[in-house]
Amino acid sequence: MEKFEEKLLEKLTDLHKLPSGAFNLRKNGQAEVRNTTKEIDIVPKKDKSGIDIIVKPNVIGKSVHIPVIISVGGLSDLVYNDFYIGENSDVLIVAGCGIHNATCKTSTHDGIHSFHLEKNSKVRYVERHIGEGEGTGGKILNPVTKCTLKEGAQMIMETTQLGGVTSTVRKTYAKLHNNSRLTIQENILTTDEQTAKTEFKVDLVGKGSGVEVVSHSVARDNSFQEFHSNVIGRNECFGHVECDGILLDNARIISEPKIDAVNKEASLVHEAAIGKIAGDELIKLMTLGLSQKEAEEIIIQGFLLG
Repeated sequence: MEKFEEKLLEKLTDLHKLPSGAFNLRKNGQAEVRNTTKEIDIVPKKDKSGIDIIVKPNVIGKSVHIPVIISVGGLSDLVYNDFYIGENSDVLIVAGCGIHNATCKTSTHDGIHSFHLEKNSKVRYVERHIGEGEGTGGKILNPVTKCTLKEGAQMIMETTQLGGVTSTVRKTYAKLHNNSRLTIQENILTTDEQTAKTEFKVDLVGKGSGVEVVSHSVARDNSFQEFHSNVIGRNECFGHVECDGILLDNARIISEPKIDAVNKEASLVHEAAIGKIAGDELIKLMTLGLSQKEAEEIIIQGFLLG
């Protein structure tokens, strides 16, 4: 593996190399290396590109890493991954795609991920998207995440895209049954002429179900972002959507949170705020000897990464 590919892998997984547990590395449209365990099986699909990740019931504290690396120009990659999480299991899944494009040809990765969480199962899903390389070719990532949470299931999604991606359309669809919970934390940074569009649709069909969506975004230079969410309450349930954006330079952000209470017992809230960095925050940091640019960077990093 090339040095820049190793660095991409580390950014995607926080590891210098793939772990000893269950993992699947996809490189330039092909499966590169795969490992399964007695608790977690990874099976390639027979009818289309992708894998089935099968977590057996009562599996606690295990993890799955499924990074994708693209290091050539002119590649269009489409993959379908299904995750089957057994009853009472509690696992970490780390995914995402890194594109290193040093050419004038556009490379694209579209990942279609479907999660099927059985009763009382728990998943923390970490997804990272990275674009780099000095070429003029586009680095395009279009992830789609579909989630079905059965009774008592819980899922935490942490999605991060901090610059380098030319264009992205991110779509998330979820259906929650009785007493299930979904938490989504999204962090996006766009620069230059980059564009990013996010769409969330969550259907709260079960009694006691709940969702919390928090999106933090920063748009710089001439970049453009859109945020659209739709939370539908069909039962006694709770939904909260928060979208906060920071604008710099000539960038633009559109935010459109929507809530739809079909049932009178549904409790739904949405909040949206877009603006520049507060002047008093800049002044406080600049009094410590930082330049305005340095102060802005610290504020942005704290806003995006907490």
